[in-house]
Amino acid sequence: MADSFDALIIGTGQAGPSLAGRLAEAGMTVAVVERKLFGGTCVNTGCIPTKTMVASAYAAHMARRAADFGVQVDGPVTVDMKRVKARKDEISGQSRTGVEHRLKGLKNCTVFEGAARFLSPFEVSVGQRRITAKRIFINVGGRAIIPSMPGLDQVKYLTNSSMMDIDFLPAHLVIVGGSYIGLEFAQMYRRFGSQVTVVEMSSRLIHREDEDISEAIREILEREGIQFRLNAKCISVSPRGSGVAVGVDCTDGSPEIEGSHLLLAVGRRPNTDDLGLEYAGVACDPHGYVVVDDELRTSVPGIWALGDCNGKGAFTHTSYNDFEIVAANLLDGDPRRVSDRIQAYALYIDPPLGRVGMTEAEVRQSGRPALMATRLMTRVGRAVEKGESQGFMKVMVDAGTKQILGAAILGLSGDEVIHSILDVMYGKLPYTVLRRAMHIHPTVSELVPTLLGDLKPLPVR
Repeated sequence: MADSFDALIIGTGQAGPSLAGRLAEAGMTVAVVERKLFGGTCVNTGCIPTKTMVASAYAAHMARRAADFGVQVDGPVTVDMKRVKARKDEISGQSRTGVEHRLKGLKNCTVFEGAARFLSPFEVSVGQRRITAKRIFINVGGRAIIPSMPGLDQVKYLTNSSMMDIDFLPAHLVIVGGSYIGLEFAQMYRRFGSQVTVVEMSSRLIHREDEDISEAIREILEREGIQFRLNAKCISVSPRGSGVAVGVDCTDGSPEIEGSHLLLAVGRRPNTDDLGLEYAGVACDPHGYVVVDDELRTSVPGIWALGDCNGKGAFTHTSYNDFEIVAANLLDGDPRRVSDRIQAYALYIDPPLGRVGMTEAEVRQSGRPALMATRLMTRVGRAVEKGESQGFMKVMVDAGTKQILGAAILGLSGDEVIHSILDVMYGKLPYTVLRRAMHIHPTVSELVPTLLGDLKPLPVR
């Protein structure tokens, strides 16, 4: 005998709980399935715990710089990693239990704990239970990729998830992967006191960004003592005493790096391989991402896919926006689409990188006439006053429509300041609206109108 519901949500990541609330509020009976930790990646192994640790690392960094500000700190700055982890666990745990209690206390909602697996298009098993629903929402998230790397089966390694369990300071953390996750952990643990080496197969860091952004980030992190091995075309690992040896094929430096711990940060994959999607007829792409249309509907009518498993963003904010799109179309008669949103994200090193829209490389590739302006953060009074003037701003504008095409702010509060540009882009307004705005002094935001006043034709390369 199956339990029957109007709607079934598989997974409690960012999109799931809010959707459950809207569907239940609309009078539907809702089933929610969670197989492990309530709240998904963001709450348990992603945004909340890692940014909590970033805050601890920043405090240690600023304490070491106290003398720069005329502040005397007696004795060397030390970091209690057990306390760092305890603080992280407390904040993350509050979020996790908050999600769980909200769902379990929601009227018209029944929570099932266990792994869900499709039996047919509208029937799912959870342990010995069978659940049927008229509408099913797949929200199963993703996990770290474990690459096919020679010797990996012979050594212990960490991922972004297992890093959340350690309460000690690695003597030498070797990170394979020079993109967002790898770089955030690199700076974090360097500030805690570890020696850190980042190994990257590409010729530069975060290859999706423009070259000037990649180079500036490398310089910022190298100033803090982080070492980089780029062009590592053939990476292998092997045990070395109580640690690990990482073999690299690089043009410069030793062919081998010895470290105490190894962190793999080479990308993410969707948690779709054990869902039994083949029994539901739900199509996936070659990487395992559920194929969806512009309203997040799968190949099977009545089944949607939200969050990291659909390959449409893999950020907490895109996952929440997925919920908003589905709810608007299903409940509000308000047509919303994935293609309506503008790409936006941040890299949470210090200083952070805020990014919206197209990169300079993408603008150039489009062939459209464009304007561009840049400004060093050393020319931003607020950044100089706070002693945090590394980085720069960059913005690109369509020369014909005058609309902003994209921007990057690598610098103090760049992850917050970028939203003033993003909002103008959503309004499809000419850049002159922001150019003529009067912003408050002294802030980082006040330099955005000034930046736009420096626009010139995109230099020929």
